[in-house]
Amino acid sequence: MASDLCQAILVAKLEKHKNLFLNYRNLNHFPLELLKDEGLQYLERLYMKRNSLTSLPENLAQKLPNLVELYLHSNNIVYVPEAIGSLVKLQSLDLSDNALEIVCPEIGRLKSLRHLLLGNNQLKFLPPEIGNLKDLQTLDLSINRLVTLPEKLHLCHSLQYLTVDRNHLWCVPRHLCQLPSLNELSMAGNRLAFLPLDLGRSRELQFVFVDNNIHLKGLPSFLYNKVIGCSGCGAPTRVSEMKLLCFSSGQLSVFLPAEVKSIGASTDYVLPLQELAMRTVYNAFYVFLKDLDFLSPISLPRSLLELLHYPLGHCHRCSQPMFTIVYPKLFPLRETPMAGLHQGRTTVSFVAYCCSTLCLQTFDLLS
Repeated sequence: MASDLCQAILVAKLEKHKNLFLNYRNLNHFPLELLKDEGLQYLERLYMKRNSLTSLPENLAQKLPNLVELYLHSNNIVYVPEAIGSLVKLQSLDLSDNALEIVCPEIGRLKSLRHLLLGNNQLKFLPPEIGNLKDLQTLDLSINRLVTLPEKLHLCHSLQYLTVDRNHLWCVPRHLCQLPSLNELSMAGNRLAFLPLDLGRSRELQFVFVDNNIHLKGLPSFLYNKVIGCSGCGAPTRVSEMKLLCFSSGQLSVFLPAEVKSIGASTDYVLPLQELAMRTVYNAFYVFLKDLDFLSPISLPRSLLELLHYPLGHCHRCSQPMFTIVYPKLFPLRETPMAGLHQGRTTVSFVAYCCSTLCLQTFDLLS
């Protein structure tokens, strides 16, 4: 096997191959032959799937400077060296089915990266530098131990497909609703009890899968007429167990995002003072300047500045931004085109989040 490996690498060097296949070689260490001498500077794609590698060499980028695709699926890699950030031409990186516990911040230096596959590892968090990947189109984080996602992920403006199935997610940052290119979002098999108010507001987002989140009982009405997977959601749960605000209408009830401070009712005709103040500041500055950096933390607390940048959501009827209070309205799933698909397998409802009693009374999901 060793002689065959050396021969394959030697031929690749002599003939200036762009692709090198070293799958199923029972490799325990990265082959030294790949790092000796010159000759592999033409290599663009390296396949090393289903081996037993535990790490990558520090000088990988130095010896293989033109790598565009690196496939390391099904190894035992525990960590990736900081030098990975020097593979500046890398567009596809497959580290799925390994033993990764940490992704180094240097991953954010891969400015050309388009596809990042990290499924079936042991990741508990991602570095905020992931938001530096402006060209990233596909991100697979399924089957890990993630509790939440980095807020700066919303800076990946090219992201189209995000998969976070079978993790430990209990919430989704509302910032992700601003991903302009996101077309498919899959978060099946987590611990979600609520979804961001604005999820589905983007026209680009067409596919949302949240199956088998047993505590999830409400879907934002922006998802109406999108392709939705919610089988196995809405199992009976006591509110005290979740410690979240809950809204009920008849036999329907849903949990609200933890950031919502209060629930408005149809009999409330005056908004809370803080909500009025936030809307006034927003309308006075944000619409015209599109930049709140001029408001220093001295003039407004950092938490309020954050809210001005990223409101809780926008009214599902008039698009007015909301900051502290929402007026929810429930619609049974059976009244939607999805009824036949989920009949008997889910008890979720659509929730329209409105900004006032007027919008609450006039909103109609079916109109």
